[in-house]
Amino acid sequence: MKDETPAASLVAGSTTAPAPRAGEDEPPVVARLVIEIRSDGSRTIARGALEDATTGQRTAVEARGTTPLSLMVSLSRSLVRLPALARRAARAMLPRNPSSR
Repeated sequence: MKDETPAASLVAGSTTAPAPRAGEDEPPVVARLVIEIRSDGSRTIARGALEDATTGQRTAVEARGTTPLSLMVSLSRSLVRLPALARRAARAMLPRNPSSR
């Protein structure tokens, strides 16, 4: 029988991340990225915030573009300019060596 449960779902009015499904073993949250995208058809602006969940450090992110590709490039550049948060997030994504603990 085919599983008809969606892989992701939106929870209206929720301010917290949805709980993992039964049987899923998820790693802890290390960072949060929330972005609002506005467009009038000729230009697009993305604004948001990035938060390091371990230290509580927050920073604003903003990107502008005239095409989806230019917005993506601008947003990527904005995220790369966040050295401390980006470095910590990158380290969190790397597999841990059990002998280095």
